[in-house]
Amino acid sequence: SRLLELALRRQPGNELKSRIQQLIDSNQVMVFSKSYCPFCIKVSYLFCQRGRYLALAELINDGTNYQEMLLEMTGQKTVPNVFINKTHVGGCDNTMQAHKDGSLQQLLSSNEAYDYDLIVIGGGSGGLACSKEAAALGKKAMVLDYVVPTPKGTTWGLGGTCVNVGCIPKKLMHQTAVLGTAMQDARKFGWEFDETGEVKHNWETMKTAVNNYIGSLNWGYRVALRDKNVNYVNAYAEFIEPHKIKAINKRGKETFYTAAKFVLATGERPRYLGIPGDKEYCITSDDLFSLPHCPGKTLVIGASYVALECGGFLAGLGLDVTIMVRSILLRGFDQDMANRAGEHMEEHGVKFLRKYVPVKVEELEAGTPGKLKVTAKSTESDEIIEGEYNTVLIAVGRDACTDKVGLDKAGVKVNPKNGKISVNDEEQTNVPHIYAIGDILEGKWELTPVAIQAGRLLARRLYGGSTLKCDYVNVPTTVFTPLEYGSCGLSEDRATELYGQDNLEVFHSLFWPLEFTVPGRDNNKCYAKIICNKLDNDRVIGFHYLGPNAGEVTQGFGVAMKCGVTKEQLDATIGIHPTCAEVRSQLFRFTSVFISFLPSIS
Repeated sequence: SRLLELALRRQPGNELKSRIQQLIDSNQVMVFSKSYCPFCIKVSYLFCQRGRYLALAELINDGTNYQEMLLEMTGQKTVPNVFINKTHVGGCDNTMQAHKDGSLQQLLSSNEAYDYDLIVIGGGSGGLACSKEAAALGKKAMVLDYVVPTPKGTTWGLGGTCVNVGCIPKKLMHQTAVLGTAMQDARKFGWEFDETGEVKHNWETMKTAVNNYIGSLNWGYRVALRDKNVNYVNAYAEFIEPHKIKAINKRGKETFYTAAKFVLATGERPRYLGIPGDKEYCITSDDLFSLPHCPGKTLVIGASYVALECGGFLAGLGLDVTIMVRSILLRGFDQDMANRAGEHMEEHGVKFLRKYVPVKVEELEAGTPGKLKVTAKSTESDEIIEGEYNTVLIAVGRDACTDKVGLDKAGVKVNPKNGKISVNDEEQTNVPHIYAIGDILEGKWELTPVAIQAGRLLARRLYGGSTLKCDYVNVPTTVFTPLEYGSCGLSEDRATELYGQDNLEVFHSLFWPLEFTVPGRDNNKCYAKIICNKLDNDRVIGFHYLGPNAGEVTQGFGVAMKCGVTKEQLDATIGIHPTCAEVRSQLFRFTSVFISFLPSIS
C-alpha cells in the first residue's frame, strides 16, 4: 500500500474538502485510517490479500479536521473510511460484508481507467505462457518485448533467451558436435568414406539452418499471441507510475499503457568483465549463435554451464578451444560431477587455464575472425600470461534486466547487488499488483520450464480460481557438455551441509554405454550416483548422471523424485535393456552384474 501521512494543518473547509476529493478521485482504493486501529489493519490486509494496490491516508496529528469533513461528506466519522473507484463503501463491517456478498469485487472490477487487465513485460518463455493463459481465461492481456542490441549489434526476435540465444541454438550446435563424434564412430561400425576420408564442417551452413529454425519459432509465437488475442508490442517498457508504463519502440516513439496487474518477466543478459577491450572485442552467448563467421581459435572466459557447453560444442566442431577458469567449474552443481565433466572435456582436447582472470583484451588484427591478444593474471600469484586467439567468448554469469524498467517508480524492491527480485510463494512482489517470474527471481531456478510453469500457474491463480503454486523443489536439469550431465535434487556437498555426513548414503558407479563399446571410446567415463537420506527411509534427495542422453534419462527420475522415491523402490524397478537409463535404475541393486558397483557412505 501507499501511505499518505497527513500531517495536517488547519485548512479552510473548501480547501480541505477539495484535498479529500482529490485523494478519492486519484486512487482506485482509498482508505482513510489510523495505524493503531485494528479495524483499519483488518481492512488493509483484506485488500493486500486480493492483490490490490491501495492508498492509506494516515490521519495523524490534527486528523480530526479530516474526520469531521469526511462526516460531512459521507455521514461517517469513524475509521477506516473506505472508497473504491470513487464510491463510498463505509467502515470495516461494510467492507467485510461487501467482500462476503461479492459487491466488493464488482466495485473493484468496475474501474474503466485501466487499458488492460494484465501487462506482461518480457516476451520470453515465461512471459508468453503467462499472457496466453490470462487471455484464455478471458482477460485483456498485453506483452511488451524489446531486445536491446549487444555491443556487437546483435538482436533477435520474440521468444526470449532460450529460443533465440540459449537452449535451442545451444542444443542444436551441441547436436552438431555429437554428429561429428558419431561420424568417427561410424567407421568402426562399418561405414566407409571416400578415398580422402576427410569430413569438414561448414559453420555458415549450420548457422543458417539453426537461425532459420529459430526464425520459424519467432513467427509461431507471434501467431500464437494473435490467436489468443494477446496484444504484442515490440517496445521497451518502463514504469512511470505504479499502474502505468511508458513503451518506447525502436524509432523512439513513446506510448503509454495502464493495467490492473503487471508481470515482470524481463530475464537476464550476459555479464561483461569490466576490463579494457571486453565490449569492444569480445562476444557473449548473445552473439555466438548468429556469428557470421567461424570463430576459429577460441578462448572461453568462465566456468559456468554456458562456458562449458559452448566450449564443448566448439571443440566438437574441431576448433582449438581454451577455457579460462577463475576458481571452480559449474558453481552450484555437484562438484564431483562437475570435475568429471571437465576431465572428460580435457581428455578430448579442450585446454583449461585454471586460476587465471583476464585483465585486458587487445585487437592485433581486424578480420572475420580477427586476432586478439588476451592478458591474464594468476589468482594465486603475480604471474602474468598472454595468449592470442581469434575469438574471445565471455561466459562469467548473467545479470537481471531490472535496472532500467522504472521499478523504483512502481515501488518494487530489488536486490541492489544482483538486480534480483524477492517474491512470496505466489510470485508476488512487495507491490501487491506487480508479480515477477523467471530468471529475475531471487533464489529460484534460472530455467525455461520453470518460468513457463510459474507463468502459467500464476495466470490461473489470478484469473481462474486456482490455488496451485509453482514447486521449485527437485527440479531436474541438464548441462549439455560433451558428456552430458543431468541432475535433480541436492548436490552431495549441499546434502552434507543440510543433513550431516553420517546421515547420508551415496551409491555410485562408473559405466560404459553399449554405444561406446564397438568404437572403444570413453570406457568407464560415464558415471552415476544417488544420494539417500538415511533418516527418511533412504529417500533419494539427489540424483546425478554423467553420460549420453542425460536430459532424457534425468527427466524420468525427476518424476520419481517428485513422488518421493526411495532406494528400495529404485531397487524394485525393472529397467529397459539395453539402455543407460537401465543402469540408473538397476545399478543400485545388482552389485556384481553388468557393472562395477561402489556403494559408499558420504
